[in-house]
Formats: sequence, structure tokens, C-alpha cells
Amino acid sequence: MKLLIRQGRVIDPASGTDRVADVAIAAGRIIGIGALPADFVPNRVLQASGCWVLPGLVDLSVRLREPGGEHAGLLETETAAAVAGGVTSLVCPPDTDPVLDEPGLVDMLRTRAAALHRCRVFPLGALTRGLDGEVLAEMVHLHERGCVGFGQADRALVNTQVLLRAFQYAATFGYTLWLRPQEPWLAKGVMASGPVATRLGLPGVPAAAEVIGLHTLLELLRSVVGSARPAPLHLHVCRLSTAAGVQLVRQAKAEGLPVTADVSVHNLMLTDTDIGYYDTRLRLQPPVRQQRDRTALRQGLADGTIDALVSDHTPVSADDKLLPFGEAAPGATAVELLAGLALKWAEQDGVPLMRALEVITAAPARVLGARLGTLQASVGRLAVGGVADLCVLDPAAPWRVEPAALASQSRHTPFEGHELPARVRATLVGGHVAYEAHA
Repeated sequence: MKLLIRQGRVIDPASGTDRVADVAIAAGRIIGIGALPADFVPNRVLQASGCWVLPGLVDLSVRLREPGGEHAGLLETETAAAVAGGVTSLVCPPDTDPVLDEPGLVDMLRTRAAALHRCRVFPLGALTRGLDGEVLAEMVHLHERGCVGFGQADRALVNTQVLLRAFQYAATFGYTLWLRPQEPWLAKGVMASGPVATRLGLPGVPAAAEVIGLHTLLELLRSVVGSARPAPLHLHVCRLSTAAGVQLVRQAKAEGLPVTADVSVHNLMLTDTDIGYYDTRLRLQPPVRQQRDRTALRQGLADGTIDALVSDHTPVSADDKLLPFGEAAPGATAVELLAGLALKWAEQDGVPLMRALEVITAAPARVLGARLGTLQASVGRLAVGGVADLCVLDPAAPWRVEPAALASQSRHTPFEGHELPARVRATLVGGHVAYEAHA
């Protein structure tokens, strides 16, 4: 299949490219940007005048709900939602049912995802068996099956001795640990501690839960890495939510520690006051916090302290949301909203367009780094010879978030009714048109 994307504004944060050009694709790869091969005759032309031609988006936190959570989402529906949002590569946390702690389960997930011919799925392996925090999983075998790192999803690891051993083991083999910082005894509430939680009578999660957890992770990282250069392992801090957490990551990076971080669209855009009258769509992990935290998170993402913006897409069934706030399942659908929310943040804060696009393309791809294998030179960037994973975005097509129009099986989102500034026209994965908007 030979495809020509005609006269779009080609924007690639990885290389700094920003120009109007044609993009030629053949055999699943980009064979020309601007200057096309003389003998190139396309089978199909996508007219992209007025649109942006971007690298396919990379989302570092998307739950697909298979296996075990089919009542909330299916691989078919959630990967359809991903490509509808321009996401061509995603990382799937290990908290499926059963947990991704055995090679056979990882094989099954990757095979099922590949058969759908939509986005690329990179699974995280469970750090401990069953995510129970007691015995380390067989990380070597999980890595061999394609796991790009290891984590506990939203399950806090209580035993610090096990956590230290995980750091030591990961350092031995050069693995990446993906961990959300939380002190387990303080993190048992259902929303952020503060005046709103007090007024609503809901148990709160203090900022100290994240700060203490992050201090622990960074101290263990220091003890294992020492003065080694290059570092024998990499720590990725998942879904920061506090101003103090941003400052700790900033200091760790200045120190030269091998650490990266991400923030979810919910914590970037919302605060605890949005919960209103017990709106369970705002029942999230980590919880949305106060204005000062949101401001720090936005500044940290803009200045590079926080590397990537993630959707934290977590499909939840209708029954699990139709419960009192404290009993409702945490999570919201967001993968289709990632690009629009990134651009809305940029508009509100005056962030340069290139940085707004970088945090959902090149920056998360750098977090994955060598774990992408042969795709490392292609994911999150546009390059001649690279795999043709692209997103065609129309910046002149604002749209209102209507849950009924979303592709995800779960349609619970706190952004219902929000106006987003741009819409995905088409998504290509490996040169294949995985999604195309109806005219």
C-alpha cells in the first residue's frame, strides 16, 4: 500500500521540524517528507491541507481491561478508542485479572492486541507476584516476552525490603521500574485531603502520602545506583499529583539520578473542587488535588521536570460508578482526549506548541527508550525510513466531549461537556489507516 498525505503541516518535536510538506508512505514506512521519490505513485491520497501531520501519540498509561475486566472494557473497544485519539503506541499497566506476572499472559495480551491491527501495545510486567508485594515476579522471563518495565500499578508495596531487592534486581539487568509513589498507610482515602474533603465528610489522602513514598523511591535509587555511569537502572515515577513531588523530582534530576516522571490529564486539568456534589467521575487514583498542586504540575510539565502527559485511561463499568463516592471504582476514560487536553493546557498557560506536542510524542518515547527495540528510531517521531505511525490532527475542528460519541466501552469522564481545541482526522499505524473520522 502506497499512501500520500498531501500538504499537511508536518510537526515533529523530536527533530524540531515544522513545515508544510507531503509525506509519502510505502510498505509501512515513511519514504519521503517534502522531497518524494521520483517513481512514487500512491494508491491513495489523504488531503491534509490545514491539518497537522504529527508522530503517532505515545500514551504511557492505558488500561485495556483484558483479561479479567471485560465488563468494563475490551481490547477491541479500548484500542479503537486509542487510535480515535491519535494514539499509536501505549503502555498497559500489569493490574489485569489475572495479573501480568506470567510470560504466557503477556504473550496472550500481545498476540490479541497485534491481531486487531490497531495501536502498538507495550505491557508492563508485575513487579511482584500477584502484585501482592511479597515475592518478586520472574522479571527476566517477562522481559523476554516483551515487557518494557515492571511496576505495581496502583498497589502500594508495603515491604520496603522487597522494594530494595526489586531495585537491586532491576539494576543487575538494566530494567526500568514504573512506580507510583505512595505511603501505603496514608494512601487509604478516596480524595485529596483538604477543606473540600472535610466538607464532604470523605477520608482524605494527604500530600505526605506521595512525598514520603517518593522520598523512599529516590533514596533506594541512590543506594543502588551510587556513582555508576551509565546508571544500571531507570526509575519512572508514575502520575505525580503534588507540588512537593514535582520539586523532589526536579532535585533528583539536577542531581543526575536516572529518573523520569509523568502526570495524568486529570491532575493537570482538574482540582478537588471539581468533585462538586460527590461526582464519582472524579473518583480517581491518584486523587485530583488543590490549585497550588495543579499549578506546580503544569509548570513542571512545561519546564521538563515532568517528562510526559498520560491519559491514565481506566475504563470502569456503569455499575461500579453508580455507587456512593467512597465505594465507587476509581478511574475514567481519557485516551481519546489526550491530544485535545494537551493543546488546551498549552492554550491556557501559553506553552509553546512544540512542547505541548512533545509531551505526548517524543518525550514518552524517550522514557521507553531502548525498550522499544527496533522501533526506537520510529516511535514518537517522523523520520524518513522510520515506521509510519502518524496522527493527522485538525486544529480548526473544536469539539465538545460527549460520552455517547466516545469509542471506549466505558464512557465515564469528568471532561463531559468540555470544549477541546482540535480533532483527530486520521491515525496511521505501520502505514495502515487504523482510524479515519467520518466527514
